Amino acid sequence: MASFAAQTLFILFFTLFSAFFIKINGEFSRQSINMSTKRMEKITRLHFYFHDIVDGKHPTAMQIIRLPNKTATSFGTTFMVDDPLTEKPKPTSKLVGRAQGIYAFASQSDLGLLMVMNFAFSEGIYNGSAISILGQNAVLDAVREMLIVGGSGIFRFASGYALAKTVWLNKNGDAIVEYNMTVVHL
Repeated sequence: MASFAAQTLFILFFTLFSAFFIKINGEFSRQSINMSTKRMEKITRLHFYFHDIVDGKHPTAMQIIRLPNKTATSFGTTFMVDDPLTEKPKPTSKLVGRAQGIYAFASQSDLGLLMVMNFAFSEGIYNGSAISILGQNAVLDAVREMLIVGGSGIFRFASGYALAKTVWLNKNGDAIVEYNMTVVHL
């Protein structure tokens, strides 16, 4: 009798425990929660301005791949950047870091950029820390969302998203872009 009760209790406990920790979404995916590896995460929100200067005496973005034939979307054109990040939209405002990486026109049907970029911060507690983003930047959209794929320093194991909004653009392609980032990190 005790053996039957123990087996029944074990099966009941196992069934309830499994239902609590495993969620099955059809045949496509399975999610499980591992409570023992849960770590405390922080959320940091950052707001700054990205200054992309492609023209003039001191450009911060240089075209590194030129196409022999112009296309309507500049497909394939690639730039290397080292753009200042500032506290306010004015280029002379306080420098908080630099955006360093590559963006390329990656769409054949619209003006869509592939952004592969590190935002290296130099101000306050964020000095020496960086956030890496990767994603599509549909430059004609009012607000664009890109994925945060990692980080270093304070932002180690970062994830989250970056929202970009162009606040100024001239005929040469120079731009000031407002960034709002929500960063989840350790």
